[in-house]
Amino acid sequence: MIEDDAPSAYKVTAGELRQFIERYERLDEEKKAIAEHQKEVMAEAKARGYDTKVLRKLIALRKKDPADVSEEEAILEVYKEALGMN
Repeated sequence: MIEDDAPSAYKVTAGELRQFIERYERLDEEKKAIAEHQKEVMAEAKARGYDTKVLRKLIALRKKDPADVSEEEAILEVYKEALGMN
């Protein structure tokens, strides 16, 4: 419980607290809805014959810096060659 002589920066009002919690809850619901839409997109792609595992890898690659992707691919090739996988 907050005391009456606490600095104003630390005083909590029920209305403000409720607003923060409700905003967070709304965002959480939006996030769930977006995740559901993403699942629908992947289901549609799968139904059209696309490999969704590969699609997810492509999406992850597109989020990365091209230089980082090139470096990772070069290292992967070195490792594959070391293991006789080429």
